[in-house]
Amino acid sequence: MNVSWIPENISDFNWNKVGLTALYTILYIVVILALARIAYGVLIYLLKRMLVDRKVKHLLDERKANTLFSLLRSMLFYGITITVSLHILKRLFNFDTGTLLASASVLGVALGFGSQSLVKDIIGGFFILFENQFSVGELVKTGEFTGTIEETGIRTTHIRAWGGELHIIPNGSITAVTNFSRGKMLAQVEIQVPYNEDLERAMRVMSQVCEKVSAEFGDRIIEAPTVQGVTQFGERNVVLRVIAFTKPDEQWSLERELRRRIYSAFLKEGIRTPQFQSIIMTDPMKRTAMDKQDTVIDPSKNEL
Repeated sequence: MNVSWIPENISDFNWNKVGLTALYTILYIVVILALARIAYGVLIYLLKRMLVDRKVKHLLDERKANTLFSLLRSMLFYGITITVSLHILKRLFNFDTGTLLASASVLGVALGFGSQSLVKDIIGGFFILFENQFSVGELVKTGEFTGTIEETGIRTTHIRAWGGELHIIPNGSITAVTNFSRGKMLAQVEIQVPYNEDLERAMRVMSQVCEKVSAEFGDRIIEAPTVQGVTQFGERNVVLRVIAFTKPDEQWSLERELRRRIYSAFLKEGIRTPQFQSIIMTDPMKRTAMDKQDTVIDPSKNEL
C-alpha cells in the first residue's frame, strides 16, 4: 500500500504540500458525500413519482408499488454507501479498486460461515418480493408477530402491531406467513338468545337486518350476510350465527355493524338477550346477628 501524501523520510516533510493535499482530500470527501446525498435524494424522488405518487397512472397496485419502493430504497442506500466508501478509501490510501474488490472477495469467502445469516436475510427478501408473499399495508401474521406491513427492506421487514409496537424481523427468519388481506374475508357474528324466546321470530329479525346492511354496505361485501341458524346449544342460551364474506380488512367493521344493528332490532321487537345475575350466598345466622346490631333504638320509647 502506497500512501502518496505521506513522505518516506520525516525530515523531507513539505508542510505546504501536506496541507494542500489534506485540504484537497477533505474537500474531495465533502463533495463526494454531498453528491451522494443529492443523488440519493433525486433517485428517491423519482422512485416516489413512478411508484408511490397516485396522481400518475401506474401498472402496479398501491400496495405492490409501496413494497417495491421500500425494497429499491434499501438497495439504493446500501449501493451508494458502498460506492462512496470505496472512493474515499481509494482517495485516502491510494487503493487499487480491483485489488480492493479482490481482497474483499477473499475476505468474504473467509468470513462466509459467519455471514450466513446476512446472506440468508438478503435472499429471503428477494424471495418475498418475487413470490409476492405480502405487500406494504397488508395485515399478516408470521411466527408470534401479527400486524400491518410497514416496510420491506433488502434485509428486514417492519411489522406494526395493533398496540403500536414496531417489530423488525430479519427476512431469513420469515418461514411461514398468514396473510389476512388477500381474497375474500369471513365476517362471523354469533348471537345468544334465551331458550324461552321464539327462535323463528329472532331469525326473521336478523334476516331483515342482514338485508339492510347488505344494501347499505354493498361496496365492501362480496357475499351478502345470511343467517345460518342455530349452531350451538349453550347452558342457558341458543347460539344463532350470521356469516358474510367481505373485501380484505373490511370483515371487522361489518361484524361490529351487524352486532349493533341486531341488538337494536331485538330491543325494538322485544326480543330478550341473555342477562346474567350474580347470586351471593351468605350464612343466615351471621345475617341475623348483623341485623340485631344494626337495630336503631328510639329514645322516646324508652321507659324509665
